[in-house]
Amino acid sequence: MQFSRIIGPTEDFQIWSAISRGFSFVISNESRTGPGLHGEPGFVASWRPIDLNRPAIRVGGSPFKTFAEAENACEAMLKHLTDDRIE
Repeated sequence: MQFSRIIGPTEDFQIWSAISRGFSFVISNESRTGPGLHGEPGFVASWRPIDLNRPAIRVGGSPFKTFAEAENACEAMLKHLTDDRIE
């Protein structure tokens, strides 16, 4: 899965997205104060099926200290979601 940075109206928003095997994943960098997205400090990962119009679900363990940790959590969630489809 390859994450790409989403360019928003300002550089203060740090958001990356990826689509794989019917699921959309988003990682955002949040902080308590200042510009950008507000929330618990760290990299928040979420997912949702791309074919259903429903809210995103936060990946367990979010927020993560690093982007790499969030990315690995998304990969693990994708494996879990797609393994469940096979059974």
